[in-house]
Amino acid sequence: MSLDLLNKNKNSNILLAGILSIIIGIGIARFAFTSLLPAMLDDFLSIKNAGLFASFNFAGYLSGAIVSIFIKDINTKVTLFRIGIALSIVTTFILATTTHESLWFFSRIVAGFGSAMVLIVGSAIVMIKLDYADKTKAMGIHFSGIGFGITISELISQYSLKHGSWSDAWMVLTLFGFFIAFYTVYILSFDKALRKDAPKHKISKSMFTPYVILLILAYFTAGVGFVVQATFFPDIINSLPGLEGFGNIGWLVVGLAGIPSAIIWMRLAQKYGSVNMIIIAFILQIIGILIPTMTNTISLNILSGALYGSTFIGHVALFMHHGGKLAGKNPVIFMGAMTAAYGIGQVSAPLYSVALFEKYANYDMTLYVTAFITSFGIVFLMFAKNLYKR
Repeated sequence: MSLDLLNKNKNSNILLAGILSIIIGIGIARFAFTSLLPAMLDDFLSIKNAGLFASFNFAGYLSGAIVSIFIKDINTKVTLFRIGIALSIVTTFILATTTHESLWFFSRIVAGFGSAMVLIVGSAIVMIKLDYADKTKAMGIHFSGIGFGITISELISQYSLKHGSWSDAWMVLTLFGFFIAFYTVYILSFDKALRKDAPKHKISKSMFTPYVILLILAYFTAGVGFVVQATFFPDIINSLPGLEGFGNIGWLVVGLAGIPSAIIWMRLAQKYGSVNMIIIAFILQIIGILIPTMTNTISLNILSGALYGSTFIGHVALFMHHGGKLAGKNPVIFMGAMTAAYGIGQVSAPLYSVALFEKYANYDMTLYVTAFITSFGIVFLMFAKNLYKR
């Protein structure tokens, strides 16, 4: 059985390694920051710097997404994926060992680049390696790693906070990431026989049809819809009257709702079409964004977390898979182009969030603006559907 787990070409091992890689690159290097935000705000961090750190993190992610578009060689993909895993762990270690502001800004940028290498390039490697005629359901399982990443990093963070400080939590997360990295790096590589081929795929401008451009624009709005709650969700809940201390429970629900969501969305996409499911996910996401502006009822704000976790992970899985299928032999091209657009949304949203929070002293206006921008995703996709019919 143990030897079977070391088979690099077994589908279940590839999916396990893919999920573990996302736990490192997204769960630890990205979302643990959200888990630990309330504790860090109580200690030394300001809302302004929290927003700036998030923006820097997503700027790094954006640069990684752009780099990934131009990776043609399979050997280079594997190398950059490994670099991404290493950067995710090293930058987490930096947060555990210092509060030097410049080092934190540097580490958040580099962590963002690492996260992009893990999610975009890693997902492309998983997609290439999997031996299924139709990879839709399998990629749904792979992207469930985002939900697992949020849940596991949240549980580790909260357990560590009970027994120590937020810096202890960063150290435990570093060690956890370090130990699971060995398996994912070993499995997500290619046998020498395949590596000799090192297939290269050309990039053509003609690939970027009006339909693809509309999809990319829609994914930009999904990036805006994602980032405000990704950065501030626990603090949004804690800031509502009577809900102080419920933020981390809400964030745990985000992760738990996210685990099955990619699998469910991908199955629905197989039956009803990817674009239709992306539109439904947008509608549910907007409802989730607006709930904290309308009520401080705990059950509805927990529902906001569930809607958020299930829809943003659904969007990542649906857009990435749809883009990967459209690109054919080199899925990383559209995955990278879409993620670059998503990244622009991610970089801009924390900046206006901080400005609006400082002006109004609450998150309501930030959430209204976010819901408004996100709704354009539905408009872009309606146009895309009409183009597709023609």
